[in-house]
Amino acid sequence: MSGASFPVAPLAALDTVWIQVAGTLCNLACTHCFISCSPANDAHGMMPLADVVRVLDEAERLGAKEYYLTGGEPFLNRDILAILEAALAKGPVSVLTNGVLIRPDTARSLKALSDASEYSLDLRVSLDGWDAATNDAVRGAGTFERILAGARNLAAEGLNPVITVTEVVDGAGTREGRAHFLAFLRQIGLSQPRLKVMPLLRLGAEEKRLRGYAPDETLEGRTLTPEDLEALQCSSSRMVTSKGAYVCPILIDADDARMGATLSDTLRPFTLSHRACFTCQEFGLSCRT
Repeated sequence: MSGASFPVAPLAALDTVWIQVAGTLCNLACTHCFISCSPANDAHGMMPLADVVRVLDEAERLGAKEYYLTGGEPFLNRDILAILEAALAKGPVSVLTNGVLIRPDTARSLKALSDASEYSLDLRVSLDGWDAATNDAVRGAGTFERILAGARNLAAEGLNPVITVTEVVDGAGTREGRAHFLAFLRQIGLSQPRLKVMPLLRLGAEEKRLRGYAPDETLEGRTLTPEDLEALQCSSSRMVTSKGAYVCPILIDADDARMGATLSDTLRPFTLSHRACFTCQEFGLSCRT
């Protein structure tokens, strides 16, 4: 924007590296997905093991401390277990999944990988309702029971998934909504439930489902304190996809959020001129677990 003034976020340290191991390919087509992942979206491709290992090695050299594997749906990647093994040799790993493809044998393999590593393995399972009517309206018919089956399979192997809910569920972010979800998760067999509630990002499919960003939902003209900037995820993390290295997991569809071919190209500040930056700052959004 001509003459626009936006805050700039410095990269204090590259603590967290995200890797889009499944690209934008997903077995679901959720109506609120901010990058419109689906079975037909190949804007960012699947990353083979060799490519992921190169990213992990570079990240380690740059001082990364933790790794997040995402997509799309990571368990569509045929190399996912080998990728996890390689990542768990470097540091703690979180996997963002819809849980639908986590069969009992998959859960056993994940437990074995977790037990063999000195680092932690976290599975984050996305769910958008405490009943089929609410969830399936967003994630597709029949997905509620399939997601719960995946979560139960993990729990049966002693893995306690983090259940991620967005505010597409009315009241999810309230005290009452959280209490409702926690009670529901105990009911389905998660004795020590872990819940993450995230605000909506008004991009991609969500822009069509409900609305995009309003004109005043921007950081234009704002002055952020050092503490404000330090709290932003982009002050300590970067994302890598098949197309290169980006400032964060949210903006991989924005050409100007691509910072280069490799992580080494991203070690510089980033201007917070995107609408999604408003959500991160205004609501304290972090994609981290």
